[in-house]
Amino acid sequence: MRVAITLACSECKRRNYISSKNKKTTPNRLEINKYCSFCKTHTLHKETK
Repeated sequence: MRVAITLACSECKRRNYISSKNKKTTPNRLEINKYCSFCKTHTLHKETK
């Protein structure tokens, strides 16, 4: 049930991180505060396709 996901920065829209999640326990899209090396700050990263 684990699926590979890509996390994109909500500020610059660049795809910075690749992770995995369990679709059964977290059916909604993930939103995590992570460091964006392009913005040089911690920003909200959202799950993309």
